[in-house]
Amino acid sequence: MAVPRLLLHLVYPTSSSLLLANCKPSPLPVLNIGCSSRRISTAAAQRDPPSEAAVDDFWRWLCERGAVAASSAATVKPGFVPEGLGLVAQRDLTRNEVVVEVPKRLWIDSDTVVASEIGRLCTGLKPWVSIALFLLRERALGTASPWHPYLDILPPTTNSTIFWSEEELSEIEGTQLLSTTMGAKEYVESEFVKAEAEVILPNKHLFPSAITSLDFLWAFGMLRSRAFSHGRGENLALVPLADLINHSSSITQEDSSWEIKGKGIFSRELMFSLRTPVHVKSGEQVYIQYDIAKSNADLAFDYGFVEQRPDWDAYTFTLEIGESDPFYGDKLDIAESNGLDETAYFDIALGCPLPPLMLPYLRLVALGGADTFLLESVFRNTIWGHLELPVSRANEEAICHVVRQACKSAFSVYHTTVEEDEKLMEGDNLDERLRIAVCVRAGEKKVLQQIDGAFRERESELDILEYYHERRLKDLGLVGQQGEIIFWESK
Repeated sequence: MAVPRLLLHLVYPTSSSLLLANCKPSPLPVLNIGCSSRRISTAAAQRDPPSEAAVDDFWRWLCERGAVAASSAATVKPGFVPEGLGLVAQRDLTRNEVVVEVPKRLWIDSDTVVASEIGRLCTGLKPWVSIALFLLRERALGTASPWHPYLDILPPTTNSTIFWSEEELSEIEGTQLLSTTMGAKEYVESEFVKAEAEVILPNKHLFPSAITSLDFLWAFGMLRSRAFSHGRGENLALVPLADLINHSSSITQEDSSWEIKGKGIFSRELMFSLRTPVHVKSGEQVYIQYDIAKSNADLAFDYGFVEQRPDWDAYTFTLEIGESDPFYGDKLDIAESNGLDETAYFDIALGCPLPPLMLPYLRLVALGGADTFLLESVFRNTIWGHLELPVSRANEEAICHVVRQACKSAFSVYHTTVEEDEKLMEGDNLDERLRIAVCVRAGEKKVLQQIDGAFRERESELDILEYYHERRLKDLGLVGQQGEIIFWESK
């Protein structure tokens, strides 16, 4: 009997997928900056809002460059809100009304970099790396940069876990969020080392001041939280003003609130157009939904906030067909034929059933012994249907055992219990980062309890489940109404 291999901490993607890849329904396969059509920016986690003078300068800069109409006719304006900065309606707005339109000449994207003084140096670099270098160079130029009014309102940090101290990170010890965070920081550091050696140091005359790995991490954080993208992440862009839009969990529609379109019939200039998904009264803040598919861990990593709703708590099970499995090739072929791969990621949300492909994949990975006849070519077109139901007692018992052991192992690395976390959450004086930590780790544990409970219940039903051979005998008419096998003598 093959034993399923569960990797309960994230398997990191290749470096190229990190910024351009799920984080899920459309985040990166495991980490993602830029492939989601809803990966919008947030000021929601901004710890140090800019000064009022800086915001005024930014608005004046937008007006001078034709990004917005005159103040008297503006639909929205930047404003100080509980989240930091946000977009505040200047009049009553109807559902789906356009609130912001920003011409491409004011976006910061790969084309912006190409047209800059460092454009020739960035050929061949990952888009996000080249944009990060551009941001850092322009920021170092200060008021000499034409972009300084925009750069001056960007926060020095957010509550994203990539900016947490070691002490703060210790509060998410054992969580998948910590694994994601550390993997991302290592990735950013490796990209910085390459950029420093190939671009920064050989061209010091083009960079007004030294760029450190912490600077590079800041740029990564700004792009991760603020950049819009489309086309599977190849087109990553910072869009001033539009990136002040904040998130609200009360908005549940999944349709994107923004689009890129032509300015008009006779113009080839592209415009970034942002709409309000709901009615908004004058003086109220305009919100959108960042991504309804994200978990609290995703939100904490990307933006630096969490939702106080159980359905945002999730845990990712990572299953793998081991190369040492004697039937590795057959199992991989079957997995690929059904839209899966050697490694499969299953996101399990609190209060939701197991993903429909998880049990068949588990049974496939655990398939061994007398059950391997199902791997024969004659079953290749029907095996997935068989795997959707229990195969044998031994197979079902194996998947229950391995999942429950994995849950037990995952529980062992948390340093608090769910009850202790819930008691902490009852207090009103928690630091925001500690509140995020407690919410995420409690959520993960609750989901693990749910998963363990589901497979514990399944274990208790092993003697009454119907397996492949019983189903097959029924199909052949060899089982009576009471489940007895029918025998007869040939004449």
